Amino acid sequence: QVQLVESGGGLVQAGGSLRLSCAASGCGFGNYAIGWFRQAPGKEREVVAAINWRGGSTGYADSVKGRFTISRDNAKNTVYLQMNSLKPEDTAVYFCAADPTNYYSHYVPMKQYEYNYWGQGTQVTVSS
Repeated sequence: QVQLVESGGGLVQAGGSLRLSCAASGCGFGNYAIGWFRQAPGKEREVVAAINWRGGSTGYADSVKGRFTISRDNAKNTVYLQMNSLKPEDTAVYFCAADPTNYYSHYVPMKQYEYNYWGQGTQVTVSS
């Protein structure tokens, strides 16, 4: 089992940048796909980006393509989400999640039901 802790959220002006981190403890992090999701007030949780176990494959929601970059450092048990050109509509609680079935796969899971473990979330607020 793996435990996930998000950090790096905060308040930023539109056009600014933030880097979120998802730190994992427990066994097998390097075998897991990791996804970032977000949930804005009154809205359903949605996928933002995801990365496969080795980091060779990534996926992004259309709304963040070209602005957000997901990466991972398996030696540090950490996945990052670099967010540039932030917009007020990016305001949400951001969660990371782990899919433990991804080992040796190029597949990038982009659906919530594909993930077994979730962090508690970190708030990102973008002011206009």
